[in-house]
Amino acid sequence: MANLPYGVFSAGDRDLTAPRVGVRIGDSVLDLVPVLGEQVFAEPSLNAFMAQGRARWRDVRARITELLTDERHRASVEAALYPLSGVRLQRPFEVGDYVDFYASENHAVNVGRLFRPGGEPLTPNWKHLPIGYHGRSGTVVVSGTPVIRPNGQRRGEAAPVFGPTQRLDFEAEVGFVIGAGSELGVPVGTGDFADHVFGVFLLNDWSARDLQAWEAQPLGPFLAKSFATSVSPWVVPLEALEHARIAPPPRDPEPLPYLADSGKWGLDLALEVRLNGNMVASPRFATMYWTPAQMLAHLTVNGASTRTGDVFASGTVSGPERDQRGCLLELSWGGTDPLTLPDGSQRAFLEDWDQVSISATAPGAGGTPIGFGEVTGRVLEAAAP
Repeated sequence: MANLPYGVFSAGDRDLTAPRVGVRIGDSVLDLVPVLGEQVFAEPSLNAFMAQGRARWRDVRARITELLTDERHRASVEAALYPLSGVRLQRPFEVGDYVDFYASENHAVNVGRLFRPGGEPLTPNWKHLPIGYHGRSGTVVVSGTPVIRPNGQRRGEAAPVFGPTQRLDFEAEVGFVIGAGSELGVPVGTGDFADHVFGVFLLNDWSARDLQAWEAQPLGPFLAKSFATSVSPWVVPLEALEHARIAPPPRDPEPLPYLADSGKWGLDLALEVRLNGNMVASPRFATMYWTPAQMLAHLTVNGASTRTGDVFASGTVSGPERDQRGCLLELSWGGTDPLTLPDGSQRAFLEDWDQVSISATAPGAGGTPIGFGEVTGRVLEAAAP
């Protein structure tokens, strides 16, 4: 009852073929259309509901809790429950814009040491602003969608080489979806974060590291990131994470006033990354240098507007220990120290048919953990160029 994550599902076995909004209850999905009787939940995405704003989100959550706890509603609730194993989960929202940040100091330091050995690992601006780039919203896909190995240019000995990436990677991230948008020219302050962000989900920012190293000269990621971004099918409402809120790590230097913390918007999320079923990393979101409230404040401080369905993500979540690194680039130290899996095989980067799954939990009321489900994707061989 502490979680009540939202998703979009269809269930052909009971003639419910049109996708609609549901809430996960353990191993079941509650169809909100019959129990709440509102057309907004018959939509094939969460967008119409998310656009109604924070007061409405609270009211609906309270009503669902009442339906699930009041014995008078047992019959109507049970009639609207579907076993999770019998439904097809869809992408939960229509994606507007997509921005990916670079908010983990541990990740940024490791990448800096790999790419600039002997130099300062962090760029001069890193501790002054949440660095980010605009991604491709059209290739954001729901968990379970296969990921085709991308083709592109990479550095060769004498000239660029074209073909499938040889250094395909995952990035374990946390995503945030905008419910109530903001006007053009009106920044969103850190104190207004909860009025705009509907909920939290898991995200895998698939990355072709060799394409990225060649093309990001001097601009940011392009083809190396735009081929696929996977998201989990369940969106955890921000209100469900009240007990997961913590103070962020100390900052030095103090951020500029528009980035000053307003409330505790660090989040105590425990991620787990599995490669072919084997746990290879357990990053902690609590170590992130920049909070999601600061990310949104920076995203809009220049007057950029936001819309319902806009997504921004944390960037790779990495901790200080090796087993807390949230991507293979770090876990294999640029390919020089491959992982050894239980079957004896090694991975510096992903091979065809590898499957990556990212899950997470957070503290909930009364010590009951909040689950995020998982985001999963399997790598398929590259298409013919």
